[in-house]
Amino acid sequence: MSENINNYPLTLSSYPKAIIHVDCDAFFTSCEAAVKPSLKGKPLITGRERGIVSCASYEAKKMGIKRGMRLFEVERVCPGCVILPSDYETYSIYSQRMFSILRRFTPEVEEYSIDEAFCDLTGLRRVYRCSYEKIALEIKEAIEKELDFTVSVGLSISKNLAKICSKKDKPSGFTCIPGYKLHQFLKEVSLVEVCGLGPNSIALLNKRGVRSVYDFVNKPQEFASKVLGKIGRELYLELKGMAVYKVVRGELEHKYLSISKTKTFMPPSDERDFVKAHLFRNMESAFIKLRRHKQSVKKITVFLKKQDFSSYGLEAELNRHSSATMDFTNIVEELFNKIYEEKVLYRATGVILSKLANEGHDERTLFDDVLRIEKLKSLSKAADKLNSKFGKHTLHLGATEFLKTRDSGTHPRANVSDRKLDLLRGENFRKRLNIPLLRLK
Repeated sequence: MSENINNYPLTLSSYPKAIIHVDCDAFFTSCEAAVKPSLKGKPLITGRERGIVSCASYEAKKMGIKRGMRLFEVERVCPGCVILPSDYETYSIYSQRMFSILRRFTPEVEEYSIDEAFCDLTGLRRVYRCSYEKIALEIKEAIEKELDFTVSVGLSISKNLAKICSKKDKPSGFTCIPGYKLHQFLKEVSLVEVCGLGPNSIALLNKRGVRSVYDFVNKPQEFASKVLGKIGRELYLELKGMAVYKVVRGELEHKYLSISKTKTFMPPSDERDFVKAHLFRNMESAFIKLRRHKQSVKKITVFLKKQDFSSYGLEAELNRHSSATMDFTNIVEELFNKIYEEKVLYRATGVILSKLANEGHDERTLFDDVLRIEKLKSLSKAADKLNSKFGKHTLHLGATEFLKTRDSGTHPRANVSDRKLDLLRGENFRKRLNIPLLRLK
């Protein structure tokens, strides 16, 4: 009798909601191959400037190359692999083009990441006079034709199910699961495929006898709430086909709880000025992002990572929130002096901004120098305006000047994309037109 119950559909509706998840296949390397067609079909990776694999093409993955591998390991596993520096400017352009194509079909588009999107197609069957499956396929074909790389698309009745579907048949896959097929599909889905279930949650479910997604959705809703709390209840409903998470229309803009910037440099260095310059450059970049998202910060953490990968850091707080970089330079200088050790090789520095608030959040005390505060705020805004016009870090802290004078030609970070070197008239290294250059040879 229980077997018959388990064969019952979770829902009889086909598409109470029609949600698709679009996921670009090996996005960074796909963009490189789209710009340079001669690279198509070759094992290709990006990340030369970092010294590790940032993204690998499917041809490279078949040879055993994985994300995070060191470049010397790549050359040993796949001697003929093409290794390129990352060109994030071009990747951003292709990302914008993809979202533009999606919005031609539906205004309900959520930019989930640079290479992923959710779209709500509910109700569009009447507009296009065809099924949701056909609309999703037309979207897939339009992206692949116009951008010259493949995407995988999942169609189902909730965001979580659509994301699971898009991962099922990569690359260039298309999986659609209407509600009445959900009970059959979930029997083939493991817990690790669910976005939102981490290793600890899965281990906890396993201890309660839940081995698959199908086991999970066949439990009472109270079980999910009791074991995993609010997130468990929401995932339970999503996996049963009840759309809890809405497609958030618009661009990917949100307020951060923290902002971090880190940078690894090679080879490791024990030069005080060099390590300090990288730390201050990370601080500059963090504050640029902070102001771009119209936020201010009260707490800052700095850390240094040694050659043996051990890290040590310190944190400090201002007596108020601020978005001005210069408000924290003395603090960072003091923290750096406390944690830096002479004759020790360092490989990375990092800055974390936390206790964030909306820009304009003012907690000045009676004894604060209001005139100085306003001057530093104006200075930061002027720096942002100049850097926006002439390129990031054109106007920078004096402590980072050491990065310009030091010869870094042998460093992996000195590897830059062709787009930064092959300039059009009027362009410079920091400022270029928002177009990629197609190379047919």
